[in-house]
Amino acid sequence: MGDAVTAPLALRDVDRHFGPVQVLHGIGVDLRAGEVHALIGENGAGKSTTMKIMCGFLVPTGGEVLVDGRTRRFADQREAEAAGIVMIHQEFNLAEPLTVEENVFLGAELRRGPLLDKRTMRERTAELLDRLDCRVPPTARVRDLSNPDKQMVEIAKALRQEARVLVMDEPTAVLTTAEVDTLLEQVDRLRAAGTAILFTSHKLGEVKQVADRVTVLRDGRVVHRGPADMSEHAMANAMVGRDVSDLYPAKAAPRGEVALRVEELDVPDHAADVSFELRRGEVLGFAGLIGSGRTEAMEGLVGLRPHRGRIEVDGRSVTIRSPRDAMRVGMVYLTEDRKGRGLLLDKGMRENLTLQSLPDFSGLTVDTAAEERALDDAIARFDVRAPMRDVKVGNLSGGNQQKLLLAKTMLADPEIVIIDEPTRGIDIGTKQQIYKLIRELADEGKAVIVVSSEMQEVIGLATRVLVMREGRIVGALEGDQIDEERINGLQMGLGRAAA
Repeated sequence: MGDAVTAPLALRDVDRHFGPVQVLHGIGVDLRAGEVHALIGENGAGKSTTMKIMCGFLVPTGGEVLVDGRTRRFADQREAEAAGIVMIHQEFNLAEPLTVEENVFLGAELRRGPLLDKRTMRERTAELLDRLDCRVPPTARVRDLSNPDKQMVEIAKALRQEARVLVMDEPTAVLTTAEVDTLLEQVDRLRAAGTAILFTSHKLGEVKQVADRVTVLRDGRVVHRGPADMSEHAMANAMVGRDVSDLYPAKAAPRGEVALRVEELDVPDHAADVSFELRRGEVLGFAGLIGSGRTEAMEGLVGLRPHRGRIEVDGRSVTIRSPRDAMRVGMVYLTEDRKGRGLLLDKGMRENLTLQSLPDFSGLTVDTAAEERALDDAIARFDVRAPMRDVKVGNLSGGNQQKLLLAKTMLADPEIVIIDEPTRGIDIGTKQQIYKLIRELADEGKAVIVVSSEMQEVIGLATRVLVMREGRIVGALEGDQIDEERINGLQMGLGRAAA
């Protein structure tokens, strides 16, 4: 396991049970000062549980947590933070109604006599944000920030604590390429200053770039540990226990019929003059930087935002003012925010699966037997894996949440499927499954739109790509034109392709 005696933080032979289910089996990992240690694995491999034990959110069922070689048992995360162990959460741990500066100093407010020293807190918050190249005002309300800016506030909050040990749970999942570069620069600075860092990411290129050592988990067990000099392909194979060379299925061959025609779609303040056609059997990719208007255009199209323009489904003009209107004409939207807007995390799989299609399961009462049959079908078709059938959805791994959300969306039997960020925060094995499901939808004659900030995902899936910049479509690519250089040039405003 390494020299746990001298490591600022280590786990030795750690087990963890949830009721009768054992999710960790003899985990050993040590975090060394001045080193970045990557912890990788599929969703459900045990990474989150491991990190929560490190940071005091959970206690181990067996084994030890060692701080500077001595056994510690944290009562909660506050005790861990007092020992210098800080976690940057994948799911934002922010007080939305408060300002940025209030969040950064929450629970550690500075005072001048009996009064809060707001001036100093504001100045120090501004300094931390400046280190991250984040232009958010310290006085801004967190509820008004974009997800990337919220992530930067989380990071600023951790930097303020000057942690000895920093545990980073998918810190780049919602960041732009430039923001990722800035974050990784901060990781390098912290490493040079002697901080011990645990870094988790499904983006194996980032792991390769930043990590000194890597530990791979699979099914709650350590299956590899060593220097991070292995290839991304070797990392992926170790994570899933099989060869994942064929990540993307062969591209679908679109049929002739136009399923959806959009003309001059305007979404006020977000998108303008968005026009395109979508054919049956086609996977149409929407690319562009975060903030380019991709998501907002799709939300306008399905009635989640006010919009103007002409929409035709199968050659017939339709009016869509709400997602219910969209469903009536056979169009559905799978949101990029599965936890905030797609699923009810405190409810079970059955309730989540049928919520959007509840009228189909209701008469005088809800037909729970029919719901259970629908859940059986969804579990089988989408390979939703859960420790028990009545588990709360919030306790599922990210990949299984995403598969359940896809099953929920497809329960309406739509003809037009819009999928926004299909694999955000998902491991490579589950990505491969979801890509296969997308191809199957196209093979069934569905018309599919994929919106993604992962360029390789768009390149690997789409038969045609529309690139957006500043709320407008700036180019269309197909066939051999679909490559990273052309897409990047268009989204950066360096070129234009004929639509």
